[in-house]
Amino acid sequence: QVQLVESGGGLVQPGGSLRLSCAASGISISHQSLEWYRQAPGKGREWVGIIGVDGDTSYADLAKGRFTIARDNAKNTITLQMNNLEIEDTAVYYCKIRVKGIWGQGTQVTVSS
Repeated sequence: QVQLVESGGGLVQPGGSLRLSCAASGISISHQSLEWYRQAPGKGREWVGIIGVDGDTSYADLAKGRFTIARDNAKNTITLQMNNLEIEDTAVYYCKIRVKGIWGQGTQVTVSS
């Protein structure tokens, strides 16, 4: 059974940082592209960024310059480093195996003073 588990969310003040992790089981991510999405309260799910099999990345405008996606194939994990967080970044963050359409359960990020 393929499963993705996100972790690392929490409460942070504006301007702070968080690192989210997405651990895969039941599948090797080394040949998979993975994505991060987020869903803010009352809004639809929006794309944050993607990391390809060779580590190349692409980001939505909301993430450029602040967020970084990385992968560790040995740990079967990807991460989302988020810096200079804003109140508007408050959302549930999800990872997804792009081609297979498999989602994790999400991790809550709350940015508040």
